Amino acid sequence: MVSQHGILLAVGIISDYFGPLVSKVCRCLLRHGALPLQEIIRRVELSPGQVKNSLLVLIQHNCVQAFSSPRGSGDKTVTHYLAIFDNILHRQRFSKFLSVIRADIPESEALLEGLLLNGRLTFDQLVERTISKVPEGSITPAREEIQMNFNKLVFSHYVERCPKPEPFFDPLVDEQPTSTRKRAPKTVEIALSIDKKVVNIASLSDAERFSEIPYIMEDASNANDSLHSSIAGAKRKHNALEVDAELNSAIAENEVLWRANFEKFIFCLKKKFCAERKKPKLKVGTHPIWEAFFEASLTEKDNNSVTSPINGILERLGQKEGGTSMTLDHITRVLEELNCTPSSEEPDSFILDLSRIVEASRSDEIESLVKKKYGQEAFTIFRLLVREGCPVETDKIIDMTILDKQIVHGTMYKLWKDDYIDTERILSGTGTGNSQFFVWRVKNTFREQFIDNLYHAALNLRQMVNHIVELLLEGSKDDTKLRNRKNILIVALTRHDDSLMLFNDF
Repeated sequence: MVSQHGILLAVGIISDYFGPLVSKVCRCLLRHGALPLQEIIRRVELSPGQVKNSLLVLIQHNCVQAFSSPRGSGDKTVTHYLAIFDNILHRQRFSKFLSVIRADIPESEALLEGLLLNGRLTFDQLVERTISKVPEGSITPAREEIQMNFNKLVFSHYVERCPKPEPFFDPLVDEQPTSTRKRAPKTVEIALSIDKKVVNIASLSDAERFSEIPYIMEDASNANDSLHSSIAGAKRKHNALEVDAELNSAIAENEVLWRANFEKFIFCLKKKFCAERKKPKLKVGTHPIWEAFFEASLTEKDNNSVTSPINGILERLGQKEGGTSMTLDHITRVLEELNCTPSSEEPDSFILDLSRIVEASRSDEIESLVKKKYGQEAFTIFRLLVREGCPVETDKIIDMTILDKQIVHGTMYKLWKDDYIDTERILSGTGTGNSQFFVWRVKNTFREQFIDNLYHAALNLRQMVNHIVELLLEGSKDDTKLRNRKNILIVALTRHDDSLMLFNDF
């Protein structure tokens, strides 16, 4: 469940891009969950046409997913609309996504930019946009060249075919086929929210999502032209039917909608974050091996690990200073020290669990905030409770932290008052000899509270930037000062989004 500050942040982003009417519909869906069209119209008090147009805009830009669901008895179904919160937040990360492509497939940057700015496009629309963006006097790229660059994006999973426009979803029936169902505790099934289930059933298989455009289809239209000129007024032959079938496939292909695959970009940013996060803590001489490991990663089977073949690591090391002098035993030993373990599925490969680095980084972020807000003593106590992971008695906290008793009591009271930790009174003994003591533990909701604070801070930064933009449009006398302040705030917002991704996306 997204917090109120998270909803306000998402609505603010949509309002900045698409205006107040679209943001009003988006806010309704974020607050109330999946709703049918008539219910949205009733709640937002807009005309049916305004609501429909707003939904089309949100769907076009991958911020809303439509799905059909059974209504009552019989075969009647009704279309529902569901806002995808994470996709809305991704709109403020387009520059980061472009930087990923710029480093990996620079020749395909313009194509990705078209998808990020326009949401869903056919390949023909991308071709037209790419050609229209060519500066006057420059060489216009051929369609085959554009297709080759586009297929690179698809092959690397940066771009995917759009999901099913309106899949059927029955909340009373598990979306998995019976043959693939696994028995699991009910708590696991409940943990999968409706938005995740809808996204799952709308998704295509990987083979469909990342199916490249066949090059043979590009000549289908020309073949059809020559066909008509040669058989005008004559009876169709068997080879003509084959050409028609090929043409129909080309037409179908040109109607396919494509979009950026946000999962891939978030994984790339996550991988980069983990690589940079651990660098300052590495031993001398291990940096080249650490960098080579990430550079050699070829395939990602999930979003929580990186797998690299040893041959790829050796090849990347050979390109670094001092890398050729390292022995295989030394490289293997260093990889294991860096928590890169031999892969059980792929021989001669090493795998790194990114979730461990992410979790440690999250703890560091929260602990650093506690230290900044409450001081070193609070930092020491909070870290102890996080690492213990269970209720700890007051006297034990005093003994383990070697802090003054009064300081411990005062500090824990501050943390308890601000909902970082929780306490419980324990009675011991029997009869008249009863005694009591207190145990302390980190509150279960402290992480959700921290994320809400991140949403709130991002919302405030965006509002400050928008306020400065309004002043600039009004023609303020201090234009230079305002522009400098605006640039500083934008940089702060970009850095702040790194922390937001760490807790919300990674």
